[in-house]
Amino acid sequence: MSAADEHNYKFNVAMSCGGCSGAVERVLKKLDGVKSFNVSLDTQTAEIVTEASLGYSTVLEKIKKTGKTVRSGEADGQTMEV
Repeated sequence: MSAADEHNYKFNVAMSCGGCSGAVERVLKKLDGVKSFNVSLDTQTAEIVTEASLGYSTVLEKIKKTGKTVRSGEADGQTMEV
């Protein structure tokens, strides 16, 4: 599989407890096009691998809907607006 078939997104998300990281995990589980994800309370990050059709802004909006503050984001290694 080539890199063009998928995207790697990384977000720095303010999460203070397991419930916070759980909320982020729940929205990612429901989002069509997410292949895998790793949400870490320790590092305050959410790393997501998606199909090429799933855009950065869609993933960002889903994470923001949890009410958590997204401090920064990257798409395929490029710093993006949050």
